[in-house]
Amino acid sequence: MKAAVSNGPPDPGTAHSLDELIGCLRALKLWAGDPSYETITRRVNERWRADGRPADEMARRGTVVDCFKTGRRRINADLMLAVVQALHDETGYLAHWRQALRVSLAETTAAAQVRVLDRLPDDAGAFTGRQAELTRLRELAVLTAGPGPAGRGAEVCVLAGMAGVGKTHLAVRAGQLLVDEGHFDTTLFVDLRGYHPDPGQPPAEPGAVLDGFLRLLGMSGHEIPFGLAERAAAFAERLPGRRVLVVLDNAAGAEQVRPLLARSAGTLTLITSRRRLADLDEAVHLDLDLFTPKEAERLLVRSHPGVAVGSDPSAHQRVALRCGYLPLALSVVVGQMASRPGWTVTDHADRLDERHRHRRLDSGVELALHLSYQHLPDRRQTLLRRMAAQPGADLDEHGAAALLDTDPATAAADLRHLAAEYLVQQPVVGRYALHDLVRAYAGERGREEDRPADRRAALTRLLDHYLYSAAAAMEALYPAERHRRPPLPQPPPAVPVLDKARTALRWLDAERATLVAVCVHAARNGWPQHAVWLAGTLYVYLDNGGYPADAITVHTEAEHAARLLGDTVAEATALTNLGVVCWQLGRYPEGIGHLERALPLFRAAGDGRGEARVLGNLGVVHSAAGYWERAGGYHELALDRFVQIGDRVGEANTLTNLGAVHERLGRPGTAVDQNGRALTIFRELRHLGGEATALNNLGDAYVALGRFADAVECYEPALALFRDIGERYGEACVLNGLGRALTGQGARDEAVARHVEALALATEIDRPEEQARARSALARLGAPAEG
Repeated sequence: MKAAVSNGPPDPGTAHSLDELIGCLRALKLWAGDPSYETITRRVNERWRADGRPADEMARRGTVVDCFKTGRRRINADLMLAVVQALHDETGYLAHWRQALRVSLAETTAAAQVRVLDRLPDDAGAFTGRQAELTRLRELAVLTAGPGPAGRGAEVCVLAGMAGVGKTHLAVRAGQLLVDEGHFDTTLFVDLRGYHPDPGQPPAEPGAVLDGFLRLLGMSGHEIPFGLAERAAAFAERLPGRRVLVVLDNAAGAEQVRPLLARSAGTLTLITSRRRLADLDEAVHLDLDLFTPKEAERLLVRSHPGVAVGSDPSAHQRVALRCGYLPLALSVVVGQMASRPGWTVTDHADRLDERHRHRRLDSGVELALHLSYQHLPDRRQTLLRRMAAQPGADLDEHGAAALLDTDPATAAADLRHLAAEYLVQQPVVGRYALHDLVRAYAGERGREEDRPADRRAALTRLLDHYLYSAAAAMEALYPAERHRRPPLPQPPPAVPVLDKARTALRWLDAERATLVAVCVHAARNGWPQHAVWLAGTLYVYLDNGGYPADAITVHTEAEHAARLLGDTVAEATALTNLGVVCWQLGRYPEGIGHLERALPLFRAAGDGRGEARVLGNLGVVHSAAGYWERAGGYHELALDRFVQIGDRVGEANTLTNLGAVHERLGRPGTAVDQNGRALTIFRELRHLGGEATALNNLGDAYVALGRFADAVECYEPALALFRDIGERYGEACVLNGLGRALTGQGARDEAVARHVEALALATEIDRPEEQARARSALARLGAPAEG
């Protein structure tokens, strides 16, 4: 006998995590009569076949069953939505699931923080051996990117082997050779962090990697779809016509890389991993072993041919043996040779033997690292230890200066010397990182050698550096939004100069992953005030850049930190920011909940600006949910408060929101008046985005009044403004409005063209409400929903 179920299907909007969403899917299965997994699989595949999906992409029973399992870190969004449709095929309900899934896939984990590059990292120095592998990779490049009949399509190659065996070095060297030879015109590189000593740096989420790749290929943050399958499809759509080399470094397993495989003709994907990834049947597998004794000796000789051998003619062999023929260990010794010009190769071999006897170390890498570390000046030892303790994956000379409490020029010189010793790497010119083995070693040295108070002081300086640098960048980018950022005490002296908008944006983009990591570290390790300040400082950047996962992370941490501080205004601000992000993700009840918690906190603190902002955002969320009368009430309250405190941007924004409410409630004349007032203010303030919004809303009101020519005169400049500032959602709204106005003028063909444009754009940026508007208008016009 089956358990009783509710009359309606379960609400996915109640889920607050991926596990809870899977719980809703289980409940939906029961509600739908508890069909078997075989039945669900059959329904999914019937629909997919009808949609033209190829046979090799059909769902399997096992993958359908996996959709119902909790404890997963990621989910196949495309399949989950297909399962929902198989259980309850109702368009509105499926859209609700899409929104809930969007939120769940934006969950705030460090795995979502990843840096991708449109170039290969700098080559790591001396290279020897691997000729067979280089030859094979050249053959693959010819097969993929070569001209004429030799070019056959996409290829995937896995370079597998133990840690330190030189997988990344080979991939980078081979990639650079292939690019230099003209096989590829586009390069994408990412460290997937499959094996990382820092638990705060888990393996990168494939969706986050695709987000980065799509941005490098020209998509804006607001255009990037939320689901893994959708992002993979968008990636595939942007590859034809290019000759692309993709390097997926340090992969955890096949599941991590499969969504990232470039399958377009002319692409070669190189994967490095400590696992063989045998599940990738389509890949060519090259297993890298240790160097042979001859290769190891050749590397030592070629790196420093002028170093005297000394009294032992077999010294090169002894050094290679003590390094275990491991390329990483050998490269560290090469660095030691460069920094000790008075030493012979015999001296290095004797020292390695001595340390081996005294320490009885099992690892040639650890032995070599210890020798390099011991011969560093004290300050560089300190820098190495402190780099291992910093929250981010890499840093520049300004971050290093903060760790050392010195000037950037001195820190830059120290970083260059550490790079010359092969103890730090430069993934990008000017940025320095630690290999995972070096980071683990230096971290242990720090725990043994540094006083906790000294470690804390160094990290405090680093947090100050990121906080004040972010504040300087935001001031250059958004001077008119200064009132939204927390006021900070006097900055430290070593903040980089970020007084130009373009420079500031480049810095924020380069440091975004580090800034998020710093905020999390600060909140969880005893710097709550830094977490609050940094989250507040980054609000507008993360909002405008389309980084909802990062925004949820920092504002959630800021809320917890504010409670630790007992700072009600900071707590209310974090809740408000969370409410806005939830609204943007379509999670309206949760957004309203955050805002309703923030409102009494602002009122108790007597913060009129915060109160007004919450009221306005409550109006926006209620409008999005369709509660227009209630939304209007919130906007009226917000308008009164903004006028009282003299916030003209807030006043104008609220007037446009009120105008939209009145237009929807059948009062277009009032909407014209309010949007006209807003337009005047925005133009006085030179606020282009606000001006475009006011013009769009005026156009909507004129359409409602039947004044179609006036509407067109508003929509056309609004469209130009939105395109100038890259606001794709606003562009889609204007295109639909323009289509309505042209329809009213009897210009059917032009109207159809605008709605088709709107549909294509709204589909691209995943805005279902504008898709629905376009489809409805095209249906009324008797036109196919193309695009």
